[in-house]
Amino acid sequence: MGLKAVAAKWFASVVVRKQYREAADAVRLQEKTLLSLVKQAAGTAFGKDHDFAGITNYEAFKQRVPVRDYEQLRVYADRMISGEPDVLWPGVPFYLSKTSGTTSGTKYIPISKESMPHHITAARNALLSYVYHSGNTDFVNHKMIFLQGSPLLDNSHAIPTGRLSGIVANYVPAYLQRNRLPSFATNCIEDWETKVDKIVDETIVQDMSLISGIPSWVQMYYEKLVEKAGKPVGEIFPDFSLFVFGGVNFEPYRRRFYELVGREIDTIETYPASEGFIAFQDDPGRDDLLLNINAGIFFEFVPVGEMDNEHPARLSVAEVKTGENYAILLSTNAGLWAYNIGDTVRFTSLEPLRIKVTGRIKHYTSAFGEHVIAEEVEEAMKQAIERSGALVSEFTLAPQITPENGLPYHEWFVEFVREPSDWELFVTTLDETLQKKNTYYKDLIKGHVLRKLVIRVIPQGSFVEYMKSQGKLGGQNKIPRLQNNRNIADFFSSRVSRSII
Repeated sequence: MGLKAVAAKWFASVVVRKQYREAADAVRLQEKTLLSLVKQAAGTAFGKDHDFAGITNYEAFKQRVPVRDYEQLRVYADRMISGEPDVLWPGVPFYLSKTSGTTSGTKYIPISKESMPHHITAARNALLSYVYHSGNTDFVNHKMIFLQGSPLLDNSHAIPTGRLSGIVANYVPAYLQRNRLPSFATNCIEDWETKVDKIVDETIVQDMSLISGIPSWVQMYYEKLVEKAGKPVGEIFPDFSLFVFGGVNFEPYRRRFYELVGREIDTIETYPASEGFIAFQDDPGRDDLLLNINAGIFFEFVPVGEMDNEHPARLSVAEVKTGENYAILLSTNAGLWAYNIGDTVRFTSLEPLRIKVTGRIKHYTSAFGEHVIAEEVEEAMKQAIERSGALVSEFTLAPQITPENGLPYHEWFVEFVREPSDWELFVTTLDETLQKKNTYYKDLIKGHVLRKLVIRVIPQGSFVEYMKSQGKLGGQNKIPRLQNNRNIADFFSSRVSRSII
């Protein structure tokens, strides 16, 4: 065992034990975090407007600080973006992370000197947790690749601006830099297809052990590698042993990934966001994520059914329950306050606090009152793939409210790598699993309000075309699994090669 591996195991033991001590003290640490954040920001414009000086506990915070999304915070955000100091947090942000909003257009999320280190530390802790539980340190001695946005920042405004993955790329620890790919020049390429082609050229002759990125774009990288080399990724990189991902559920991609690699590999799931590093998979033997409770973030949770209420119930970590679907709110050491990031989560454990991401508040299908969410359709697709032997690249779901004939239905647009050997089994599994996951959908089917779903087969590359048409190809962009309208469906309707009814 090399010196790096020995050091990694020792460091992992120190870090993980500290991590679990903190996890056991989550309620107290969260209370301490809230009061510390409020005290530090009391002199800011936001702090004065919301009487932070008078906040001594969580109840007082809830009374003074309402739930906000980006549009509702914009009056402060625009002042911050212009370079005005002491608006949401003392001073001005170190960076602005540029993200795409579903209702607010482009959003600029602040990253402060206090919050920046936590983005790096949490990613490090995810890897060290894996080392601690698995004992595997092989990846530290070989090459690693992080498929991410350009590290070049826009310095034309008051505050340096870029994509989160590009900002974080400037802070990769020195001990990883020597093994890190791609080159800086390649990482700076803006056009995603050109960038992936160049990454393939740079890495195909290297000894890769760890690959990280959003599954949909890593899948594109794998496919290009296999096409160029004529053999599986696992043969191109014999020491490849670990895939680190975040941003979307990996399960719909898993079978295709293993086929491209040629064998199963270990995975680590992370939950990074521009607003903060929220959680990560601390144990490779589990499929949930440890909440990052001591990282300058105060968490609140709103039952999803109350999000449209004027004064929704807001719960601290001391009040949540397992099995319920919550919208997640963040107050951070970068100056976000009771901020609705748009994600929904479900607690799987309270001691320690572990979660699963269940979807996006605005990404659902409920044209008939069923409120189907991402977690449900992804599980349905996983079961259909496993039982039918199909391989699926991508899929999305939309309601068909006004069909030419018969009852309305859910319309699934699916891009197959390999179509199922038994179409009836595939469709039945998909529909019945969704009925089991969502009783409202089941009632609509049984009550003959909806008929069974319809599959629209679309050619490979269709989702890449769609994302390119939206200017969202690559990087941190994710393909919506669900819609409550026909916007994406209309794009694909002219590309349907066959329908399974």
